[in-house]
Amino acid sequence: MKWLLLSLCLFCLCGFQAYAADVPSAEKIAEYRKAAEQGDAQAQYQLGACYSRGTGVTKDKAEAVKWFRKAAEQGNANAQVKLGRCYAYGAGVTKDEVTAVSWFRKAAEQGDAKAQCVLGWCYNNGTGVAKDGAEAVKWYRKAAEQGNTLAQYNLGVCYNKGEGVKKDDAESMKWFREAAEQGNAEAQLLLGFSYLCGAGVAMDNVVGLKWIRKAAERGNAEAQYHLGMCYEEENGLYNLKCVSKNDAEAVKWYRVGGHPKCTT
Repeated sequence: MKWLLLSLCLFCLCGFQAYAADVPSAEKIAEYRKAAEQGDAQAQYQLGACYSRGTGVTKDKAEAVKWFRKAAEQGNANAQVKLGRCYAYGAGVTKDEVTAVSWFRKAAEQGDAKAQCVLGWCYNNGTGVAKDGAEAVKWYRKAAEQGNTLAQYNLGVCYNKGEGVKKDDAESMKWFREAAEQGNAEAQLLLGFSYLCGAGVAMDNVVGLKWIRKAAERGNAEAQYHLGMCYEEENGLYNLKCVSKNDAEAVKWYRVGGHPKCTT
């Protein structure tokens, strides 16, 4: 479970730099290789990325590590994060959580928000480093202030639970809202429930339902289930008065969310 969560942090909500959508041509690979062999850190990173994904070359994790390392040792933050990821998962190199954290830290200290978010996660979960809630909050905050949505969400969770920082519902809602407004479905769902319950914000069923719907439309299965409940129940979820009973709509959202519960 811990590494599933880190996978989400690494690949999805941390917003890792994407590779080019098109497979690079043989000429482009040759350009990368020539520049990489001459010591160009960005070309080394790009070449490592090609080997990591098998785009334009035969997929080779060990070769990817080789080029990521060359770039990382020159201070390329993207390469440092990718090398950290390789150590975290044992991709092309022996798995080593401590070494993974050391590379994430190098990138984080350069101001890379993705790395700051992952480093915060490592401190929050005690992965590759001693568990330290306050240190987790520190790194989440650095990334959150740069607009990283997963860090904003995680920081909201810390304030909500009082982990590494004094519990503060209003501050929690602030960070959930920041993430929700940028499209983070988990934050949208929590913000929706907060409005329905009046936790950290004034109770507002209409606004609460709006945020749950946004989360559902972004594919959040829990939000889809609860939206289905809103339409199924006579008075809706939490006795809402802002949505009418609609069995067809309830079935639609249950099905979209892959939930076995369907009404007719």
